[in-house]
Amino acid sequence: MASTRKLSSKERVDRALAGADVDRPPFTLWHHFHLEKLPAERHAQATIEFHRKFRTDLVKVMSDFPYPKPEGGIGSMKVEANPFPEQIRALEIIRDTVGRNAYILETIFNPYNQLRKTFSKEEMRRLIDEKPQAALGALEIVAESEANHARRALEAGAAGIFLAIDNALEGVLTREEYAKFSEPFDRMVLAAASGAKLNILHLHGDKVYLDRFWQGWPGAAGISYESHLTHVPLAEARRQFSGVLMGGIDEVNYRKLTEAEIRQQWKAAQEAAGKKFILAPGCSVPDDSADEELIRMARVVGAA
Repeated sequence: MASTRKLSSKERVDRALAGADVDRPPFTLWHHFHLEKLPAERHAQATIEFHRKFRTDLVKVMSDFPYPKPEGGIGSMKVEANPFPEQIRALEIIRDTVGRNAYILETIFNPYNQLRKTFSKEEMRRLIDEKPQAALGALEIVAESEANHARRALEAGAAGIFLAIDNALEGVLTREEYAKFSEPFDRMVLAAASGAKLNILHLHGDKVYLDRFWQGWPGAAGISYESHLTHVPLAEARRQFSGVLMGGIDEVNYRKLTEAEIRQQWKAAQEAAGKKFILAPGCSVPDDSADEELIRMARVVGAA
């Protein structure tokens, strides 16, 4: 039986983590603000305004500030004690403004993703094929740097990390390549946040190797993936994974969804996932989504 008392956002998330009754599911959504060339204060302001305007229970913070690029190329990389200082400052502002009422979830793109963005996907492919040890060394350096960032993010108020993994995917890396060139480093980042209550593995893409993540990732409270894009229903995920499932809403077609369609997707996802569930899109919604479109989730669940 669902709770009849109106819960706070933090209470909803806590109950979802524990598999307890809620008055309604905790929900969130997000997109990229494209403010990475501006100071931390502007990024924090946009995040806070988004959370307040669209009534999200969970403040999922986007992280688009670039990883430091060394002048001498990949071979001159070193471990960074604080690779994203502007992001840490933004988290502190967000914490001081809304952290009392809602949990903050810090996005971290995995080491492979950061190297690919810092240099290029072609350079990463060349290193793996021609200089695998150099690739492994660079990935370890970024993983140690991101582990430092994860610890700083928790100190700055994050309740956990949203570790975005977009290369455990056909067409990017084979299963064997992911196991060698990414998984150990993804685990290093997650391990740095292992004491947090709200670590989420975000498994991005349509042909992701989901079966690699159902078990054996200590410290991960939940999994987020694109059920509409992968065509792997949440009912199948629930059979495999006992933690929190985050998702249920079609992010690709989000702008076209009516409130009735969002409600239908929510109810189907809720039934499949059970009580350990956070309602969300499978990934970021389109960056040009209008306010009237973004508020629909809050209206549907009764938060607005």
